[in-house]
Amino acid sequence: MRVTKKLLLGSVVATAALVLAACAPQATTGGDPTDDGAAAEVTVGIVTSETGPLAGYGKQYLDAFKAGLDYATDGTGEVDGTTINVEYKDDAGDPDKAVTVVKELIGEGVQIIAGTAASGVALAVAEQAEQNQVLYISGPAAADAITGINDYTFRSGRQSAQDVATAGTFLDDVDGKTIAVFAQDNAFGQGNVAAVEAILGGQGATVAPVLVAEDATEFTPFAQQILATSPDLVFVAWAGATSGAMWQALSQQGVLDDIPVVTGLGDSATFGAYGEASEKINFLNHYFPGAPDNEVNTAMVEALEGAGTTADLFSPDGFNAAIMIVHAIQEGQGDVDAMVDALEGFEFEGPKGTMTVREGDHALIQEMYQVKLVADGDVFAPELVDTVSADDVAPAEAE
Repeated sequence: MRVTKKLLLGSVVATAALVLAACAPQATTGGDPTDDGAAAEVTVGIVTSETGPLAGYGKQYLDAFKAGLDYATDGTGEVDGTTINVEYKDDAGDPDKAVTVVKELIGEGVQIIAGTAASGVALAVAEQAEQNQVLYISGPAAADAITGINDYTFRSGRQSAQDVATAGTFLDDVDGKTIAVFAQDNAFGQGNVAAVEAILGGQGATVAPVLVAEDATEFTPFAQQILATSPDLVFVAWAGATSGAMWQALSQQGVLDDIPVVTGLGDSATFGAYGEASEKINFLNHYFPGAPDNEVNTAMVEALEGAGTTADLFSPDGFNAAIMIVHAIQEGQGDVDAMVDALEGFEFEGPKGTMTVREGDHALIQEMYQVKLVADGDVFAPELVDTVSADDVAPAEAE
């Protein structure tokens, strides 16, 4: 194993875990137990978008999860004699479908669920995790409400508050300024609005949300609505297949010419969506392959390339999830509350460097990046501007 737990839980938490363990479901096992009593087999359920509007994000997560599982188990698929089996389920970005497949997995005895690209799905699965006392590690879903939602839910990626805090690092002073938030009217978009209000609004900015129905395909009226608010800065939070049409509308209506715009740099499929406007946009970034420089990132990139794919925006989320799951199984030996204990305060090296699972609310503390897109022939490529320290963008602890 390449990962170690560095933070220990207090005696109160440990005692509570022993009490709760008595009523927690037990691990699904197969064959005889190992010599130390650990489960011979543990099954993990991976639930994410294999189809639907976020299928591309789901694929990035899944490819990297498989590479991460191989990495964290040294290619054996087991830890300390316990074989890790994986069942993959498609939620299609639909919370109802996700709940159905999660219930099926739990009914089969699965105690570890991970994945989910859509925030609405993650929130629904988190509810099931608490009700059924199973471990849940959310994936790319970024809604802040996932952090601290219950004792059983963790995350392997960043959250909206970390995006917003990174956007704030582009500004000298936001006090007295108006910031428009242009986002989809879903859990992800609403989470970004709440984060901007909490973080930049807390610094004295006036926040003007412009929310768009998730199924909208015509964005000109919304671009005009942005202009009508006369903002000093526009923060764009967007995900999915309509990104290209949205940016085209902002460009055509002059938003990018008249107002500073900050947004998150999406996956590689979106690099060309900004067109000539690319160099007018300030990009905050969760990950691109050239941002971090460490052995784990190199290992992930090489593993993905060896499998015929490439590292992308949400690859670290899948890789991190595998590391977290292997650690939880190794330390908890199939007991849910012991696995929760193992992950609280867990510090490990991931593709983005040092990652810390904050004990109090399970936020994943991590570096973020400032990035620009630069012309590379007929295309644009990301270039690192600055690395923002994990502490500087750590979200406020959820209560």
